[in-house]
Amino acid sequence: MIIKTTKAIPASEITDPLVFQQRRKIVKALIAGALLPNVISSVSANTGPQSRWPLLKNSEYSTDRALLTPPELVKNYTNYYEFSFNKEDSTELAQNLPTDNWRLEVGGEVEKPGHYDLEEILRQHSPREYIYRFRCVEGWSMVIPWVGFPLADLLKQVKPLSGAKFVKFTAVHAPDSMPKQRIDAMLDWPYVEALRIDEAVHPLTILAVGMYGDVLPKQNGAAVRLVVPWKYGFKSIKAVVKIELLRKAPMTTWHGFAPTEYGFYANVNPSVPHPRWSQYSERRLGSGFFTPRRKTELYNGYGEQVAALYGDMDLRHFY
Repeated sequence: MIIKTTKAIPASEITDPLVFQQRRKIVKALIAGALLPNVISSVSANTGPQSRWPLLKNSEYSTDRALLTPPELVKNYTNYYEFSFNKEDSTELAQNLPTDNWRLEVGGEVEKPGHYDLEEILRQHSPREYIYRFRCVEGWSMVIPWVGFPLADLLKQVKPLSGAKFVKFTAVHAPDSMPKQRIDAMLDWPYVEALRIDEAVHPLTILAVGMYGDVLPKQNGAAVRLVVPWKYGFKSIKAVVKIELLRKAPMTTWHGFAPTEYGFYANVNPSVPHPRWSQYSERRLGSGFFTPRRKTELYNGYGEQVAALYGDMDLRHFY
């Protein structure tokens, strides 16, 4: 059973009614046995011949499945600047990135540093489904059924030392496969992000290895990415290869590039506008043209779970 941790968002605010009408038609046809297997796999997030994880348990933090963004939108609308500044181009360009035999290097302030095979990590930490809201600083949002496990489980395994205060994440550096790393010097490569350690071990924070019941597409961050649902999307770094526990906060990619625009914390906050995008409201991808924008919620609607992390902080200063 999915436990809703915040009040449900009215479907009329976020999704074109035609989408829901079509969904109902598909379900009726399923009951009648009228659909082929490939259609069935596109309806259910956890079934179908291509699914790696056909029987996933839902996280207790999942939101309502009825709000899911259609997978074809999620898989073809990505900000992946290592490949392209165009959201659609990465779908094709990312296919050249090798993701087999992926390893994570974990080091810094830990008792058990080392290189860990992703497949071995998955054997030790059973993936679950996390249906999370996803909010971009550009003002659009999605609802995605990620497949992953709590980052806290991996950190517990490597045993952080008492001096560890921050967790730094580094993405893959593969200029042969990622054209923008070769020819574009706007950002410093490889991509870097970080969390405070209490944010990193929060049960909402996961390492995602899949979505919609199948392996993570390369354009969405394969082989493994971070997902922090109460923060803007750029904090959820893709294609992670290195995790370091540190005593001091590291410089992160976007904060270093434009510190007055992209704060270290990057918590979703409708009261703190970006110079180019108001954060007061958002456009849910998959909604109809005439569907009103919905009001952005503080912490992306996860305030009940995470507000205590920032109780003594000025959210305008620590944006």
